[in-house]
Amino acid sequence: MTDNIYDITKDGERDNIEFKENLTIDYHLKKDRKQHLASQMKYRMEVGCGEAIYFIGVHDEGHLIGLPEPEYEESIFVLESIAHEIGAEILELEKHPANNGSVAKVRIAKSQKNKKDHILVGVAGHVDHGKSTLVGTLTTGSLDNGSGRTRIFLDVQKHEIERGLSADLSFAVYGFSKSQPVRLKNPLKKNEKSKLVEECDKVVSFVDTVGHEPWLRTTIRGIMGQKLSYGLLTIAADQGPTHITKEHLGIILAMELPVIVAMTKVDVVTSEKAVEIQQKIFELLKLVGRIPFMVKSIQDADFVSKNMNQHIVPVVRVSPVTGEGLDLFDRLFLKLKIPSNRKELQKPFMMYIDKIYSVMGVGTVVSGTIRQGKVKKGDKLLIGPTGTGEYIETASKSMEMHHYKKDVAETGEVVGISITGLDVSDIKRGMILCSTEYPTISVREFEADVAILIHPTTIKRGYECIAHIETIAETMTFEPIDNEYMSAGDTGKIKMKFKYRPCCIREGQKLIFREGRSKGVGTVTRIIQ
Repeated sequence: MTDNIYDITKDGERDNIEFKENLTIDYHLKKDRKQHLASQMKYRMEVGCGEAIYFIGVHDEGHLIGLPEPEYEESIFVLESIAHEIGAEILELEKHPANNGSVAKVRIAKSQKNKKDHILVGVAGHVDHGKSTLVGTLTTGSLDNGSGRTRIFLDVQKHEIERGLSADLSFAVYGFSKSQPVRLKNPLKKNEKSKLVEECDKVVSFVDTVGHEPWLRTTIRGIMGQKLSYGLLTIAADQGPTHITKEHLGIILAMELPVIVAMTKVDVVTSEKAVEIQQKIFELLKLVGRIPFMVKSIQDADFVSKNMNQHIVPVVRVSPVTGEGLDLFDRLFLKLKIPSNRKELQKPFMMYIDKIYSVMGVGTVVSGTIRQGKVKKGDKLLIGPTGTGEYIETASKSMEMHHYKKDVAETGEVVGISITGLDVSDIKRGMILCSTEYPTISVREFEADVAILIHPTTIKRGYECIAHIETIAETMTFEPIDNEYMSAGDTGKIKMKFKYRPCCIREGQKLIFREGRSKGVGTVTRIIQ
């Protein structure tokens, strides 16, 4: 591969090709120097018909120098910052060994039209703790009447509206344009959602999960099955943390997501009660090794969004009835960091299927969150595995994100993709949709490192449970490896086998398994072929 790069670099810089030995934050991102480099990049793109090729770790005369990993990463960061300055982006990044380090070939072009900063927030919490109401108020700006009026924008099934209980995942969106929140006047109008996505430069998508205990399976799917950026946990000030609160927090932490806590319904309790519940929330977060941070002002929101990680947990008092705290949430979502998908974008396209539809005039549509790569309209794709472990050829006809039509969709976006040649009955939740370059695999058995959280007796060979991996929720048989049996509080290695059909999984993926009130978490460590 290095020889191929040298074939290009040996003839020196020309047209749209630029060499850089290395780029540093301290020097190259100074105002004057950054402007000079931005002008240089614009020139390279103009002579290259909108595209520039940069080689990092290469001498001006074309010699391959190679950079150690820290300098390599810093140079790529600086180059990306300069590209952003002129409305461009890194489209392809190739890393090649050279001497004692690495050389990069970077393709830069103008950012795609309507490309957005996008964060995906999973919302969880006990039933009647105000999840859907909070999301409905944030996305519309309409205050609630105290009886869940804004919840109707999310509970789309007739029985959900009548009972006031969500029974499936709901999706909502709002955004920011020039740092100002943009909300939906009528969230039930598809074209208004589409227009919002088109006009905003930052989009916040909410996955509203289910708070009622019988639908815990759906909540797990909402948190595990989407490529979430953050978890938002609601805790009502009139009730405080419950066993379901702890369940949902545990799932969010198992997925290693940064957490935000909304202390809802502060308008219905006394200040003394609010302080008491706040203290209980703080104690719960400290118990699981997190640092609670009370957000009381815009300055607090700016500070915590800049410094937030998996350990710091902002806590916000909020009332969709009075509007208290809504401005703080706006500020948090405006300032929260966008997870970098640069490395994932370079990989072949893959998405775990979450929902399957048949749409009049469109055909079969599958939806989910893109885990890696990009997909374009017309791409040839594969879907599977089937019950026999095979993958079926298909193609993308069209794509939408919150009813906004897209020609290209990429990592982290929640999209519906219309596909060819398949009926709804051919597809199961938990299958993958992927490019033909993706290394497909059909797995029946695997090993995992697990921790048993709750179990009334002992777990032995032959134990059956429901295992959740991404959008997969399948019955599995369970066999301890390190010990003859396992019980609550134990950790160890196990072998698991899909009982009914194979699935596509990889080493390193997180899993949650449950059976009744028994629960455990773990990580896939080895695929058994």
